Amino acid sequence: MPVPHGARRTAATRVTLLTEGTYPHSHGGVSVWCDQLVQGMPDLAFDVIAVTGTGREPVVWELPAHVTGVLSVPMWGAPPEGRPPRGRARNQLAAAYERFLTALLDPRAEDGFAPALYALARAAADGTLSPFLRGDRAVAILTALWNRPGLAVREARPTLHDALTATALLEHALRPLAAPAPESGVAHAVSGGVAVLPGLAALENHGVPLLLTEHGVYLRERYLGYRTAPYRWPVKAVILGFFRLLARESYRRAALITPGNRYNRLWEEEGGAAPESIRTVYNGVDPAAFPAAGPEPDTPTLSWAGRVDPIKDLETLIRAFALVRARLPQARLRLFGGTPRGGEAYRERCEALAAELGHSDAVTFEGRVDDIKDAYAAGNVVMLSSISEGFPFTLIEAMSCGRATVSTDVGGVREAVGDTGLVVPPRDPQAMAGAALELLGDPGRRRAMGEAARLRVIEQFTLRQTIDTFRSVYLELADPKRGPTVMPPRVTMAAPAVDGAESLAL
Repeated sequence: MPVPHGARRTAATRVTLLTEGTYPHSHGGVSVWCDQLVQGMPDLAFDVIAVTGTGREPVVWELPAHVTGVLSVPMWGAPPEGRPPRGRARNQLAAAYERFLTALLDPRAEDGFAPALYALARAAADGTLSPFLRGDRAVAILTALWNRPGLAVREARPTLHDALTATALLEHALRPLAAPAPESGVAHAVSGGVAVLPGLAALENHGVPLLLTEHGVYLRERYLGYRTAPYRWPVKAVILGFFRLLARESYRRAALITPGNRYNRLWEEEGGAAPESIRTVYNGVDPAAFPAAGPEPDTPTLSWAGRVDPIKDLETLIRAFALVRARLPQARLRLFGGTPRGGEAYRERCEALAAELGHSDAVTFEGRVDDIKDAYAAGNVVMLSSISEGFPFTLIEAMSCGRATVSTDVGGVREAVGDTGLVVPPRDPQAMAGAALELLGDPGRRRAMGEAARLRVIEQFTLRQTIDTFRSVYLELADPKRGPTVMPPRVTMAAPAVDGAESLAL
C-alpha cells in the first residue's frame, strides 16, 4: 500500500485518535467504536486529540493505561491563547486568509485552498490565527472579497452581519489547528471535517501518516445540516465551501481511507479520493456480548435505541407508530437512549408530536439504559429510522441479539442487513409502518429473520476480525518494512452510525 504525499512512516507504535464530539467525552456509536479499538490493542500506545464543545466536558470512558494522553480542544469555549500578529506577519496572514476565502467562493481558485490552509495552520501554531480572525481585518477581507464582480455569492447581496457570522464560524471551525500536532506514529481521524485538521498539520509538518475513517459521510452530513441552519446563503456558501475543500484535501492526503460501507466509498471517490487509497472496512461486534435476546414481550412492541437527535428522525418513527397503532391498538413504542446537551428541544418536539397524534400513552422515552441489550430485548421488532447512517452499531447489535429489524435504506444499512430484515425508504412513515405490521403479524417470520440475522453477524461482522484488521493497518502505516496488509477474505469493520449530529462545527 502506498503512503503518498510526503508522509514519513516511522517504526513507532503510537496512534493518535482525532475525534469530534465523541470519545472519550460522550457515549454513542462512534465512541463505542473508539473504545473497542483502544481496548483491543493494549500492545499499542494511544493518545487522543478530542474536539469538544466547551472544554469542560468530563471524560466518561474508563481509559486504560496505554491511553497516555487526552487533549480537549474546545470549539465553543474560551478561544486559544495568543495575540494578534503585527506588521509584516499580519500582512502575510491577511494575504493567506484572502487566498483561503477566495478558494471557498471562487471555483477557479480552489487550488489555492491547501497552501492557504497550511499557512493558517502555521499561524494557529504561533497563536496568531484566532486573534486575527476575531479582529476587524478578517471581516473586512471577506466583505471586500464576496462583493467582487463575477462571484455567484455577490448575487445574494451579502451583508455586514453575514460577514461577521461567517467569520465567527470559520474562527471556531479552525480552532483545532491550534492543537499541538502529533509528531510521530499514526494520526487516525475517526471522522472527517474539523477533527482531521491536527492530522493534516501533523502530516504537513512532521510527515505523520494520516488514516481517515469516516462515520457516515461528514460532508453529506454538513449539507443536510445546513439545509435548515439559520443562516443566509452567503454564510452557507463560505462554510460549505470550507467543508467541501477540507474533505477534498483530507481525501487527497490520507495514506489510507477506511469507509464503513460501499455507499461511503462512492462519496469519497466523488470527493477526490484515489480508489487505490480506499479500503472498505465493516464494523464488528462480539456475538458473545450480544447473545440471543430470548423471549419477546407479550405486548406488540417496537423498540429503538440511539441518541435522541434530528438525524435519527424519530418524528418519522412516531408517525409510523401512529399508523401501526391504528391497526394494533395495544402496540407500544419504546425509545431508549440519551438526549445530548442542546438536543432537549428536539426531544420535546418528538414528545409533542406523540401527544398531538394521540399516542403519548404508548410512546415512552426510556433514557439511557445500563445494558443496551435490554433495549433490543424490549421489542418484538427493532426499528432504525435515521436519515443518514454509516454502518450502525445498533443495527448489528440488534441482529446479534436475534431480533428482526426494520431499517431505513441509508448508508451501509442494506449491506449490514442483507435479507435478514426489512429495509424501507427514509422519511416514509407509511412504508415503515407497513414493514413493522408485516413482522408484528408473523411470529414465524420474525423468528426466522432473527436467527438468520445473528448468524450473519457471526459469519461477517465480528469484533475479533475488526481489531486484527486495524492493528495490521496501524503497523503497516507506521513501519514501511512491513509491506501491504493482507486483508481477510471478508473485511470486518465499519464505521458506526454517523453520529454526524455529534459534529460540533455547525
